[in-house]
Amino acid sequence: MASSQETFSKREKEKKRLKKRLDKQQKLAERKANSPGGGLENMTAYVDENGRISDTPPNPLNKKKVNPDSIQISVQKREIEEANSIRKGRVEFFNSQKGFGFIKELETQEKYFVHINSLEEEVVEGDTVMFETERSFKGMNAVRVKKVKLQEPTKTT
Repeated sequence: MASSQETFSKREKEKKRLKKRLDKQQKLAERKANSPGGGLENMTAYVDENGRISDTPPNPLNKKKVNPDSIQISVQKREIEEANSIRKGRVEFFNSQKGFGFIKELETQEKYFVHINSLEEEVVEGDTVMFETERSFKGMNAVRVKKVKLQEPTKTT
């Protein structure tokens, strides 16, 4: 007589799987029976004239007419900087090996990126420079950068 290919452990595992599946189906049926549900009407929310969310539709008599042209959907426009005005600043950082650095404008304390191709003469950190600005896709860049020759104070004797 041939013995069965199904062992005791296989039968037990199959019983556990079946029990787990039945428990899962039973829990699903309980959730469906106990949930308020009710379809789309119970999930609909309304916003009243004061911006509060409620479950009742707003009163149509309280409706206000809004001129669509008065609605602004953008950030306020900043004043456009004069792109080519000459500015004065100090070189805060410059890496000659990598070919870029930053200039801090003396009046507004804003920092501008500067590339080695925009220099008209060689600069090092701490130099006072005159420069113009140009808009790039990443922001304002310093261009046409020149060193400023500092006047030494004259001594009176």
